[in-house]
Amino acid sequence: MRVAIPHNLDPDEVRHRLKTKSHKMADMMPGGQAQVDTDWPTEDRMNMRVRAMGQQVAGHIEIEQEQLIFDIDLPAALSFVEPMIAGAIQKQGQKLLR
Repeated sequence: MRVAIPHNLDPDEVRHRLKTKSHKMADMMPGGQAQVDTDWPTEDRMNMRVRAMGQQVAGHIEIEQEQLIFDIDLPAALSFVEPMIAGAIQKQGQKLLR
């Protein structure tokens, strides 16, 4: 699943905001019972692993010049909640950039 979030920030500012607010990502997950681990393999990519409700989901965020791309490996068993997850990413992703 891919979700694009437009922005008009300098890439360095996007990196700074993601790095300083990534600990808040667990609070943004529906249900509020999530654990999120992140790492930065490159300066424009943040990997993440989300554990919630007995499931684990991996994904990453790519920082592009005018948008963030959330790319989530959603298991087939969770495909029915894809619209809800995409909506949450869209809404909460904007908050990470503020």
